Amino acid sequence: MRLTDGQIETIRTVSKQIAGADSKIRLFGSRLNDELQGGDLDLMLEVSEPVENPALLCAQMAAKISRIMYGRKVDVILYAPNLMRLPIHDIALKEGVLL
Repeated sequence: MRLTDGQIETIRTVSKQIAGADSKIRLFGSRLNDELQGGDLDLMLEVSEPVENPALLCAQMAAKISRIMYGRKVDVILYAPNLMRLPIHDIALKEGVLL
């Protein structure tokens, strides 16, 4: 995994601030491969309650983490009970790592 312990802790903290204490954050995609370089940060934010404005929640999360990581591109998908489950969610659940 190509994240430092400090970056992992910061991402966890941001997810709790934005989505609540019971939220979970999962890293998936190219950042899991230690042999690669660069690349964006693919995250799945998991929440247990319905989300009224999912686009805003994802945008806030991505923007805050991007700023913390010096402008690195961050993609955030949301997994919530009121949203449709898509194939990308299955990939993140199967291949991703909880931070």
